[in-house]
Amino acid sequence: MIVYVSGGVRSGKSRYAQERARQLSDVPVYVATARIWDDEFGRRVDRHRAERGPEWTTYERESDLAVLPVTNRVAVIDCVTLWLTNLFMAHDSDVARTLTAFRAEVDALAALPGTFLIISNEIGMGLHADTELGRAFTDLQGWANQYVAATANEAVFMVSGLPIRLK
Repeated sequence: MIVYVSGGVRSGKSRYAQERARQLSDVPVYVATARIWDDEFGRRVDRHRAERGPEWTTYERESDLAVLPVTNRVAVIDCVTLWLTNLFMAHDSDVARTLTAFRAEVDALAALPGTFLIISNEIGMGLHADTELGRAFTDLQGWANQYVAATANEAVFMVSGLPIRLK
């Protein structure tokens, strides 16, 4: 089962997904897709690790998430934007190849037994990106979000810390 949780920055997505995971399991999994790019981001990651309790099993993986030991588990996958960034870089910023690879990875997760709370950002709701590469990534993110939402059994949009059930 896939639960898709999207929203803007600081909308409460991660908190909501983690609370849902804890309601469903005493031993949830947290899958971090981030690559640590700089010291400030590293400190953020450390803070987030410390905020989760010892009941969480954490895996850090940039792609191919279905190979992790998440079968029959409740797992929070945080987040699509960073997962896509990793794939986008691996596919030389080719939107079509990245989207194909991403869809295959989502399908692989969807085929596993378990509950996967997949978090994503709605980055296309603000200003247009200044660069061609930025605009390409914004398009990619939108198409990826649409795919996860269509695949999901449930979809939630977070606004100001409040969940809005989409499906």
